[in-house]
Parts: sequence; C-alpha cells; structure tokens
Amino acid sequence: MTDQGNGKVIDGKYEVLRELAVQGSVTLSEVRAAEGVTRQVAWFNVASPAERQAFHTYRSALRALAPAGLTDVVARPGAYYAVWQPVTGQPLDTALAQKVKPQELIDGVQALSTRLAEQGYALDDAQVVVEGTEPRLAYLTPLPAPRSAEDLAARNARFLTPLRGGRVKKKREPGGWLTFIPGLLLLGGAGYLGAQAAQTYLNPPVREVTAVTGQDALRGARLLAKAGFRVTYNEGQAGGRPIGSVIRQDPPAGTNLPVGRLVTLTVNNPPAIEVPRLEEMNLDQARDALKDRAMTVGKVVKVDGTLTSTPEGRIVAQLPEAGSSAQQGQPVQLMVSTGISGKETWLPNLGGMTYDQAREYARAAGLVVTSVTPQPSDRAAGTVLEQTPAAFVRVKVGSAVKLTVATSRYSAPSRPAGDLPLPPAPLPTVPEQPTEPEPAPVDSGVTDPVVPDSQPVTPDEIPPVPVTESRSVSFAYTFPTDLPEGTYTLAVQDETGERPLDFSYAAADIAGQRATTTATVTGDAVFIIRRDGADFATVTP
Repeated sequence: MTDQGNGKVIDGKYEVLRELAVQGSVTLSEVRAAEGVTRQVAWFNVASPAERQAFHTYRSALRALAPAGLTDVVARPGAYYAVWQPVTGQPLDTALAQKVKPQELIDGVQALSTRLAEQGYALDDAQVVVEGTEPRLAYLTPLPAPRSAEDLAARNARFLTPLRGGRVKKKREPGGWLTFIPGLLLLGGAGYLGAQAAQTYLNPPVREVTAVTGQDALRGARLLAKAGFRVTYNEGQAGGRPIGSVIRQDPPAGTNLPVGRLVTLTVNNPPAIEVPRLEEMNLDQARDALKDRAMTVGKVVKVDGTLTSTPEGRIVAQLPEAGSSAQQGQPVQLMVSTGISGKETWLPNLGGMTYDQAREYARAAGLVVTSVTPQPSDRAAGTVLEQTPAAFVRVKVGSAVKLTVATSRYSAPSRPAGDLPLPPAPLPTVPEQPTEPEPAPVDSGVTDPVVPDSQPVTPDEIPPVPVTESRSVSFAYTFPTDLPEGTYTLAVQDETGERPLDFSYAAADIAGQRATTTATVTGDAVFIIRRDGADFATVTP
C-alpha cells in the first residue's frame, strides 16, 4: 500500500476511498478499481511468520469455499490481499425470520455451515445473502487462527436453531401421480427378464472358445467376456514372452463350450530381478551382464562424455537404474559416451592415499590406472608412494596413470629353511711326548716329503651346499573395470628365467574380473601382466 498525492493506492491499481474496519493485522477498505467499479480489499500487513501463516490459511479456506463475492487473491512479497465484489440478495437473518421456510433454503444453510466449519469458520464470520432459495457467501472475515469445535457449535446455534422452528415448505414434485407407472413397467420387465434368464440357464447356447494365447491378458479377457464366457487368471512365466501376455488358456482355443462357463488364462508374470550396475562398462560387457539376468540391451543413445569425464565407448547412465526391480526380458536403455572432446586434466598429490582412493581420483579426472608397482616400505600396505604423471601436471583426458604402492618389508619364507649343519665334533687332546734328539741328517741327496701340520678334513666338517627347491605359487589379480583396450598376456619370472603362461584375453573379456592361476617356480618369482606386449602390471606372489 503506497501514498500517491493525498490518497492511498493498493498495489498500484486500487484507489482507497475509505477504510471500513481494522481487525488485527487486516485492514478492510472500500476501493475504486481501474475500470471505475467499487470493490472491497482486505489488506494483510504481514510482518512475521505467524501473520504470513494466517494469510495462507485464509487463502486455503477461500479456495475450498469458492465464495460468490471473491474476485481475486494476491500473495507475493509485500502484497497480501483479497478483493471482494458486491453480491445481490437479502441478508440471511431476514430470510431465516420468515415463518415458512423453503426446504431448499434449510438444506443450503446447513450445507454452508458444514463447509465453513471444515475450514474453522462459523456462519457469523461470513456475510451470507440469500438469492431465491440459495445462500451465497458474499464476504469471509479473516481469523488469526481456526475456531475450535465447541466455539463453532455455539456460534452456529444462532442460525441453525431457527431452522428447526416454523413451517417448512417442501419441494413439490411435478407429475407425482405418474410415479406408479415406472413401478409397473419395472415389474413387467423383471418378469420378462426372469423368464429369459431361466430359459438361458436351462438351455445355454454353445460357442467356440476364442484363441487368445500370445495376446495381452486384458484384451484376451475382454474378447472371451464378449463371447459370453467367465474369465479367471493364473500366474506363470515363459522366456521370450512379453510380461502380461497369455501363455496358456484352458480350455484350449476351438473348444465348444456353453456360454457362462469358466476359461482360465495363465498370464506371464516372472519374478522381479535386480538390475545390475552397467555404468563404466562398454556395450559388450553390458550385454554379458544383462544376459546373466535374462535381460536385454534396449535403446542406446550416444552422449558427450566431457562433463562426466567418461572415456569413449563407456556407459554414462542407464534406465532402469542399478539396483531397481525389473522383469526378465525387460530391456535396459543405455547412454554411451562419445568420448571427451579436447579436454585436459590433472591429478592432485596422491601420495599418502590408499590405492582405492587414488584410483577414484584418477577416474574422476578422466584418467585410467594402468600400472601398479609394489615397493617395500615402512608405510602401511597399499599406501601410494609415487605417481606418474606428477601432481598438477596437465595431461590429456584418458591418459594412463602409474602408481607405486607400499608393501610390507617382511614376508614369510616361501619354504622351510631345513636343518642347519652342525659343527664337527671336538677331537681329544693328545699329550705331548718328549722328543729325543735326532741324529744329524745325512745328506743323501734325497728330499723327504713335507707333511702338512693340519689335520685331515673330515666329511662332517664340509658345509652342505644349499639346494634351491621348486615350489608352487598362486597368482590373483582383479582387473579394473575401466581397462584399456588391447590383448593381455601373463608371464612368470624366477631364478631360471621368464616363461609365458597360458593366459591371453581381450580387455572386454576380463575388465572388472578376478583372474587366478598357479605356477611352479624356483626361488623368488614375480608375475608380469602385459598389454599388447608392453608391461601393464606386476604381481608378487
């Protein structure tokens, strides 16, 4: 409400002529509309949440009652009001003061009081006028809160009590003397129909059962009912049939059956199954995953994968969603990425993260972890030590990421160490004997052999030569779901050298799968996974 010159204007289009009443935060004014007609506006001064709630409660009551005098209700910040127009008719008190009251008026007043009570208003909260025998709502006084049931009963008694006194003029039905004719016609028709029904029951016609197998169950039931048969349903399941279609009928089609007999339809309704998660798979992997659940690939839509950082050929979204319930044979619609167009990305410092956390960061950046190198460290096992590319270096989306991950420095021995060699048994000490002087040697020209001072070495004193034994080791590795395209092979390297294993698969066959095998090795060994001949990952058994 604004001031313009010497007068007030409501919402820029209603000129205030005079204020009629002020009740709490509501001001009722007589206004002149733009077309020159006179109206009344109930303006709400909304300055608190409670006053705003009171207005919305009032507006809800107006929508439910649809008063004849209401022309508009406005609710926007700074402007909350209702516009009312004059309604012709005599006041309700005058109409109720008559000695003879029409039955239509009594019924209308009682109905109006019930409708007002449902909104928390009494009859004396409203200006009601009577036009003919119809009570009409000309204005409804706003209330800060709905009235209680006891208050409503006390206030409505002033209007409803006069309805019980005086004479009531009942509504006269024209042509009342003719009311017995429909009864006679009804009685005669019932007799005729009864005779026909007895004839049909005792001698029902015979008709051929219609073939409805393969059709929608509802359509088949309508055809059979139209032919005069009763229909009941059983549930069953059949692969390759639409859900809700008839897979069997009893009696079979072509059977001659009296009208009114029962035909049983078996409807295809297989149990619900859970939709698998297909995001980040390619189409071949998605088909295999859906095939395991007896589902199929539906409509495939190509979308740009730049916003989701999804590589080309990978699934961005699916419908129905993963984890929702579906039926066997139901198709799943897929959105497949067309690739990431001309976008660069980068990685934060992954050092100190776990391997799973680092892989999620790489996936969110549109990169693929292709190599994981274990390195003994004092850090917790699985902690990222190094990364390629380095932190904050910009690379193309879809590039490979190599990680160095910590492993425990200590590992249990692969085989028992065996018995350690025992030291030789000590020899008894021989007492020294006194030596006699030897005669001077006679030079005969022959040299005596030199006897070594040391004792001869016994077999017990020779240390055993360590022998490396063969052993069986296991290989276990889970390939990432975003595995790059290519052919993957496996080799094992030990003390005897490197040799390939019987392992060669395409990326689509092993992405997201866990591969296991065993090999016989000598000494320390390591498994090497190669992609198109280049090292992809190493696994230490």
